[in-house]
Amino acid sequence: MTAPAYGVLRRVSENAQVLLENNPSTMTLEGTNSWVLRAPGASAAVVVDPGYRDLQHLEKLAAVGAVELVLLTHHHADHAEGAPWFAERVGAPVRAFDASLCIGAEPLADGDVFTAGGLEFRVLHTPGHTDDSVSLHFAGRLLTGDTILGRGTTVLKDLGDYLRSLRKLIELPDGTPGLPGHGPELPNLPATAREYLAHREQRLDQVRSALKVLGADASPRQVVEVVYADVDRALWAPAEQSVRAQLDYLRASEDGR
Repeated sequence: MTAPAYGVLRRVSENAQVLLENNPSTMTLEGTNSWVLRAPGASAAVVVDPGYRDLQHLEKLAAVGAVELVLLTHHHADHAEGAPWFAERVGAPVRAFDASLCIGAEPLADGDVFTAGGLEFRVLHTPGHTDDSVSLHFAGRLLTGDTILGRGTTVLKDLGDYLRSLRKLIELPDGTPGLPGHGPELPNLPATAREYLAHREQRLDQVRSALKVLGADASPRQVVEVVYADVDRALWAPAEQSVRAQLDYLRASEDGR
C-alpha cells in the first residue's frame, strides 16, 4: 500500500479518518497514525494518539473542527507526547489507561463502554507491548495502537500478557477491520491476531532451540544473533527487547510461575 501524503486527512470509513504524522522510522513505519473518529452528523470528534509534540502535525489535527475527547492507546511518545498541548489547544479532556496521562477525565479501564463523537466505544486492555496498552472497539472496528501493526510485528515488554491479549482479539467477530497505530489498515483483525499468535509460538520454538545451543543462561543479544541472523541488523535492538520478554516468559514457565 502506498503511504498517504503527510498532513492530508484521509477518510477510511464513514466514522474514521487518519492523519499521518511525518515521523517515519524503522519503529514507526511510515509514521504515527492519528485517528479522527466521528459519527455522521456528530458535532465533535474523538482524536486518538495525537503523536509527538509536533506543532505542524497537531495544528492540522486541530483543524478537523471541534474535538470532544482525546484518547491514548499507550504512553509511548510517538503516540502521547503531543496530547497535553493538543488537548489545551482544542479544549478537550484526555483519557488513557495510565492515570498519569489523563487530563480532566478518568482513566480508561478494561471493559469500559462510553459514547463520544456520536460513537460507542468499548475498551479492551491489551498489554504486552506496554503495560498500559489498550485497543478501542467502535462501529465494528478495532483501533489497536501498537498491539497489532499494519505490517510487521510489534516490540514486546511482556510476552505472557501479549499472548493473552492476542487471544482476546481473536475472539472478536471474524472480519473486524483493524485500525493500527502505524501502517495500513487491516481487513480482518482477528485473522491477523491468529497469524501473530502463530508467529510468536514459532519464535518461542526458535528461542528454545537457540538456548539448547547457547546454554540456558544465554543473553538476549546472543539469542538475537542466532534467531534473527537473517534480519536487518538495524532491527536487532528492538528484537533484543522482544527476545528478553521471550526469555523471561520461558524461564518463568520453567520455574513454575
